[in-house]
Amino acid sequence: MSPRSLIYASFDRYPSPKGAATHIGAFISALAQNHLPVKLVTVAATPTMTTKTISETNTASYEQIELPALGSTLIERVLCFRTHLKHWWRNQHPHIAHVRSIYEGYPIARRKDNWCDQLVLEINGLPSIELKYHYPQVADDRELMHKFIAQEQACLDKADLILTVSQVNAAHLLQRGVPANRLCVIPNGADTTLFPYQPPKEWGDREISLLYSGTFSTWQGVQVAIEALGLCRRQFPARLTIVGSGRAGQIRMMREFAAHLNIGDQLQILESVSQPELALLHHAADVVLVPLMPNDRNLVQGCSPLKLLEAMSSGTPVIASEMPVVTELARHEVEALLVRPGSPKAIAEGLIRLRHEPALRLRISKQARKRVEQHFTWQLSQRRLIEAYRRLT
Repeated sequence: MSPRSLIYASFDRYPSPKGAATHIGAFISALAQNHLPVKLVTVAATPTMTTKTISETNTASYEQIELPALGSTLIERVLCFRTHLKHWWRNQHPHIAHVRSIYEGYPIARRKDNWCDQLVLEINGLPSIELKYHYPQVADDRELMHKFIAQEQACLDKADLILTVSQVNAAHLLQRGVPANRLCVIPNGADTTLFPYQPPKEWGDREISLLYSGTFSTWQGVQVAIEALGLCRRQFPARLTIVGSGRAGQIRMMREFAAHLNIGDQLQILESVSQPELALLHHAADVVLVPLMPNDRNLVQGCSPLKLLEAMSSGTPVIASEMPVVTELARHEVEALLVRPGSPKAIAEGLIRLRHEPALRLRISKQARKRVEQHFTWQLSQRRLIEAYRRLT
């Protein structure tokens, strides 16, 4: 790839324990290593702008600019970030602007010629679909939702290259008029070094350890996992560890729900941890749960669940919702046990089956690791990204 200046902008904090930061790290590393002069623009943790140079290797370095995003609401934070982005960008005109959402992408798409030569847009989430799960009140604000849809469409229309993580999302974007030749699907990956393989442990009659990792949003199905624990404990002893990020109210509701089911002592809720710490939790667990819910966020917008890929890499058997975004990555009874979405009973039945079939646990563990190594490493995703850039340039 010939050297071309690039600004990668994201309305996210980086680094952070969130999956978005893992994705950003993989992409920015690949772009920096392929001789692009790269600047990474992210959200600052402080009210002031900061600039630093990041050197990953002798041949890969980039400049990171952190811009404030202040405010008591999402809209205020977005507008603050956009204002700082416009001010900072005045002396920039990169060959390529790469954005991860409409929050930073819309001002660029609106006056693309003033900002850059070419625009690369990642679709990891569409506010018109998923924002209502974070802020339920926006579902009834038709004017706000209309603005989101219009800004999404402006970004889609102006982008020279659109990257998405799943075939489900690609199908949705095609329905919204995105030309197929501007669309590229690059699924998430797993770091097989950070998540090394360990075969599943013997269960015997001991207490079984279940793990859920990720956000506590309703589309993730955390409540279903808790209810499944209650059903499971009628058959054999088990406990559930939930690790991730959520609001205080969400955590309180989960604890109250567990107490209502008389399993409060068997539920552990941890804050987000680093990836090495998460890998240790995977290896300490007997089963990882990926209980995605059957809603438009998962069935229409789509996703590429990082928690699933990291569990598959670690060798811990997985029980996951059987839906297209999952079956793109893992097959039933081959790399995971797939069950009816939204059903605590189906998860509990899956756990009982794994308890009685140690050969199945071992088979899906080995096959899951093999599938990740062959199809879903971050190295493969990085190669797909660089190939997409070559087609762009």
